[in-house]
Formats: sequence, C-alpha cells, structure tokens
Amino acid sequence: MFIGNLKVNNPVFLAPMAGVSDAAYRILAQRMGCGLVYSEMVSDKGIHFRNEHTLFMLKTEAAERPLAMQLFGETPESMSEAAKYVEALGCADIIDINMGCPAPKIVKNNEGSALMLDPKRAFAIMAAVKKAVSLPVTVKMRKGWDDNHVNVLEMAKLAEAAGMDALAVHGRTREQFYSGRADWNIIAAVKQAVRIPVIGNGDVRTCRDLTEIFSRTGCDAVMIGRAAQGNPWIFREFTEFLKTGKVVPEVNAAERKAVIMEHLDMLLEKKGSYVGPREMRKHATWYTRGIEGGAELRRLFNLAETREDFISILEQLR
Repeated sequence: MFIGNLKVNNPVFLAPMAGVSDAAYRILAQRMGCGLVYSEMVSDKGIHFRNEHTLFMLKTEAAERPLAMQLFGETPESMSEAAKYVEALGCADIIDINMGCPAPKIVKNNEGSALMLDPKRAFAIMAAVKKAVSLPVTVKMRKGWDDNHVNVLEMAKLAEAAGMDALAVHGRTREQFYSGRADWNIIAAVKQAVRIPVIGNGDVRTCRDLTEIFSRTGCDAVMIGRAAQGNPWIFREFTEFLKTGKVVPEVNAAERKAVIMEHLDMLLEKKGSYVGPREMRKHATWYTRGIEGGAELRRLFNLAETREDFISILEQLR
C-alpha cells in the first residue's frame, strides 16, 4: 500500500503508545517484520521550547524506518511549526496527528481525543500541518468522545478534505478508554465513507482477529497496540500468516530471554544505567505474561536495578 508517496510493504503496524513505542521497541518491531512503526506522542509545545526530553524523543535510527512521528497539540500554528521541525530533522517518513489519546492530562488542554469535540479546529490543524510539510500526513482518531458524540464519520471526511494521506480509527470512544470491545463496524463505515487508506485499530490479538478485521472492515492495514506489549513476535506471526496462511511456532524460552536482554541493552545504551533498567521493568513483566512461573518472575523484575539483576532473574526462566 501507499501512504502518500511512501510505499509500505506490510499492512501490520505498531501503534503509538506512550512509554512503549520508543526507539528501542520500534527497532525490535521492525526486526520482527512490522510494516510501519509509530512513535510515542510528541508535544508540539515541547518542540517549540526545545525541551530536552522532547528532542530526545525525536532521535531516530535507520533501523526504525519507515517511521511515523506522532505529534499532539491544540493549535494549527503550533502543530504546523512542530511538523516543519520534524521534517527538517529528517527523523521520520510520516507526520501523524494525535486525535485519539484519552488521557485526562491531554484532553484537559483540548488536545488528543478532545479534538473530536471541535471539528472546526481539528480540520484547521490537519490542513495547516498538511500545508506545512511535504511528508505524508496521517491522523489517528477514535470512534468519538462518548456514545452521544460518535462523529468519526464526519471527522474522517474532514480528514480527507484536509488532505490527510491516511487515517487510523480506534473503534472505541474516549469515554471507553480501553474497556469493552472495539467497534469494527464503525471502522467499516469509515472505509466506505472515504477514499484514502484506512487503518483499523482495536482488539487485534490473534491471526483469527487479523483475518476478521480485514474481512469485516475492508481496512487497508491494521495497527497493533496493547497486544504488542512484551510481544514483538506478533509482527513476525502476523506477517508470516498473511504471506503463507501458516501460524509460526510459539516463542521458546531461549529466544524470549535473548530478546528481553536485547531490549534491555538498547534501553541501557539510549537511556543510561539508571533509567534503562527501571523502564525495562514494565516491559519485562509483559514479556513474561502467560508463562509458567511468570508471577514470581514479574515480582523480581519489578525490583531489578541493574543488567546483572535481569540476567540473574532470567536464569529462572525455563
């Protein structure tokens, strides 16, 4: 498929997730066959004020590409300025606009999914960003704000009119956050309503889910979020299934250990000996979900402070 002038060879994408889809995890996802990775959401204000943490989030490597850099903000002026800065850095292949984040600290500033309540301003932001850059521009949105404000069809049409090159739809309202079932019917309705590529998002965890969401919605690609936490192998599994119809064998303990250590080592390299292990704790607990003895491993991981601690804990993984 094409997103603007960017050719994407695999329609299985990594969703933008704060605290998850950083550079280290994006590299792992790409290595497992992911077609397109999205960054954590990046603040337009952080870019404007050259915030040190924000600028760190804009550092990317060739191994992460193709990459969509997701921006969030509340005004056309600040968002277009941020998009220009990202394009000038050459750190991404796509600019993505966040209209889906449900976090209270984001929506209280009229950002993220709060933009679903203000179509006029949302359109102005999308149009301004598209005009400001030559990179493809996409947008990620939700079904609506709540059950009384389900307006994703209207917003999708505005996105197309603003020149968006693709749009992703999470089939939940902001009020739902991540509860309940994602509404794939609304994704199908969006696909019927617009001509630009539509990316389906929500509750795609298995090869069966993958088959069903493509079949039921007609979407052009799928975006994997929580099912990818501690499970970069999902991209290998889905890619192989789409190519051959075969389900790959379950990950063995040796590979699980190796990937956990590779992930940790990248975090150590990128974030240092203090932050790296502490950020790895949550990833390690996800990596050990559903395995025998996982509860005790997770307890120990949450106490780990050094690379040696992780090595010692992983020796118990059989």
